[in-house]
Amino acid sequence: MAIYRFRVTFEDYEDIYREIDMPSRATFLELHEAIHNSTGYRSDVSSSFYVSNDQWKKGTEISLLPSQRKAETGVLTMEAIRLSKFIDDPHQKFYYVYNFDRPYDFHVELVKILKEEDGKIYPLISKTVGEAPKNASASAFPLSTGIDDEDDDEDDVVADETEYGVDDEEEFDMFDDEGSEGDSEEQSQKSNGYEDEF
Repeated sequence: MAIYRFRVTFEDYEDIYREIDMPSRATFLELHEAIHNSTGYRSDVSSSFYVSNDQWKKGTEISLLPSQRKAETGVLTMEAIRLSKFIDDPHQKFYYVYNFDRPYDFHVELVKILKEEDGKIYPLISKTVGEAPKNASASAFPLSTGIDDEDDDEDDVVADETEYGVDDEEEFDMFDDEGSEGDSEEQSQKSNGYEDEF
């Protein structure tokens, strides 16, 4: 059986990463759980993998605990999809959003395809670099009621209705006064950068 070695990097902390070996028949849910065995974060929160290109642009979504709206649109689920279904490239990339309530974004890249080794138990965390940032649990923050917060924001911001830039009427009136030839001669002398001081 083929073993996929993924490098999982925090988007905001590129010097912190994990390399995780996954069997090709494993599901995205198993990869999700392996990532959080290595970070120490809870794995029972709404998260998604997105099939990506080299610029980490999000494509097809594979979700865990999808919202009702996503479920109604037929989003793919992590427990139902095997990794091998979306490995089309020897350096396949997945953009991964962990915990939509307090998200961390990860880049998950296939870095090697190996052969299964006897005696090893997969998933396997083959390399750990750096300590995962402390997870800001949603319970550590007060929930927004949506009522007071909106009012506070509106009070803090003072609307300035002044428009910056060109005031059309004033600027164009200046050009209307330059109709005489004497003025245009004077203007051309000034525009040369030379002006007689007589």
